[in-house]
Amino acid sequence: MIVRRSAAVLAATVVIGTALAPAAVAEGASPSPAPAIPSGLYGTSDPTYDGVWRQSLALLAQHTVGVKPAAKAVDWLAGQQCANGAFAAYRADAAAKCDAKTMVDTNSTSAAVQALAALGGHGGETGKAVAWLKSVQNKDGGWGYTAGGASDANSTSVVIGALAAVGTKPADVSKGGKSPYDALVKLSIPCGGTDGGAFAYQPDKKGKLAANADATAAAVVGALGKGLAGESLKPVADPLSCKAADSPQRAAQNGAAYLVKALAKDHRLTSVMPGAKNQPDYGNTADAVVALATAGHGDKAADAMRWLETHSAQWAAQSGPAAYAQLVLAADAATFDPRDFGGQDLVKQLNATGPAPASLPAETTASASASEAAKKKDDSGVSVWWIIGVGLVGGIGIGFLISARNKKQQP
Repeated sequence: MIVRRSAAVLAATVVIGTALAPAAVAEGASPSPAPAIPSGLYGTSDPTYDGVWRQSLALLAQHTVGVKPAAKAVDWLAGQQCANGAFAAYRADAAAKCDAKTMVDTNSTSAAVQALAALGGHGGETGKAVAWLKSVQNKDGGWGYTAGGASDANSTSVVIGALAAVGTKPADVSKGGKSPYDALVKLSIPCGGTDGGAFAYQPDKKGKLAANADATAAAVVGALGKGLAGESLKPVADPLSCKAADSPQRAAQNGAAYLVKALAKDHRLTSVMPGAKNQPDYGNTADAVVALATAGHGDKAADAMRWLETHSAQWAAQSGPAAYAQLVLAADAATFDPRDFGGQDLVKQLNATGPAPASLPAETTASASASEAAKKKDDSGVSVWWIIGVGLVGGIGIGFLISARNKKQQP
């Protein structure tokens, strides 16, 4: 699952580290108290590693389906920004100045840019954030999770989405003559092998590329110059295949072909963690759907969406706003109805994880009003017909009585 990308790895590291140190707990060491959840923040779990990320996804998903988020939810996200334009995963005290110890990162910053740009009215914040992102671009044209870190497909892709969100052409943002598209193409595995067309997260120490479904889903969208919400496109005419990646668009199509193969057997992706049993990967499956729809192959994602409809409810309920947001974005990209997703209203469930929205789409409000009116009409109709029925029965009874009386009076 994606919480996002490297943030999930950091969180997992903390969990694993805690699990490996029972002695410290046994000796009386008290765990750090869980931070208080701000009223404007979506979700109730510890936001230390994903606060800005899940808030950004929640706001972006709401905007995508026409929901206007609560002002305090938007203000909370904007208030997380540091003076230099960057965002950390979470700052408990947003009034305190950021310093060298504040762990800002490209993923949180880029996600916040995409959400705030979509909502509008935050040109100052997004402008500063993009300026910071440009200042930490690597010489290969890409970005790592942290400033100066080795470029990876996921981080580079989410930054591309941020650039596009503010109207900046990613191809024009370069360092050392390299653009972010150059970095992504370099991480694309050449055709010919089993995993040809896939993207690697990063090269290993020997420079070898290993297929990564998470990175592939992100890079397909990024290589096409789109953001986290992707885009629902008309089906492309060309059949899926792997060809020499001579352009970012071609690399994206190669990645889409890989994802279709990866989804073919079980209609889902699988989470593979060292030492753990393989599990269905709901988040990455949703992201793969967005990637395929954005690449013009939404029809190839239909089975994956139906699988998510049937199997994702418990995962989403346990995982919270980011999970609901991923499903909403996937459903929207694949032209499924997020308000009737396997019998679940994803939009309503997402809204319920945070402050009440400022407004709902007109059609939703109209539909609710029509439903309520229909209910009242039905209730009213039943009452009226009940009264009429009683009157008829009463009339019939009286008729019988009068008839009987008349018969008795006849000679």
